[in-house]
Amino acid sequence: MKRFDLELAVGVFMILGIICLGYLSIKLGKMEVFGDDGYEIEAVFTNTGGLKSGSSVVIAGVEVGRVKEISLYDYEARVVLSLPLNVRIQEDAIASIKTKGLIGEKYVEITPGGADELIEPGGSIMDTQSAIDFEELISNYVFGKI
Repeated sequence: MKRFDLELAVGVFMILGIICLGYLSIKLGKMEVFGDDGYEIEAVFTNTGGLKSGSSVVIAGVEVGRVKEISLYDYEARVVLSLPLNVRIQEDAIASIKTKGLIGEKYVEITPGGADELIEPGGSIMDTQSAIDFEELISNYVFGKI
């Protein structure tokens, strides 16, 4: 009887450990399991410069959303941004691809506009700025094109 109690305790401990590990993996990976209460908008860039799905969307230094999908559309990069319902973007906002640090990860920064009109869910940010290509800048400087 004592051996059965020990095996049961170890089994319960292992199951709880696996559940905790799964929860931490989801939270640290910033994944959504049951979906999110938000909406999607898109932005089209000429160059994403290494931006990946799951990257942050930032407004005024505050993370407000995630990059949901990146795809090629008419030889340009179509980036789908997932934002919460309480964050509304003006029609004249600017989406830029920035880098955290000199060689850090890429993220999308949205600079709010001043228009009264808001982008509807499924809409598009018209004004975008692609990522800066440091190799191209250095090459232009070295060869005197700047």
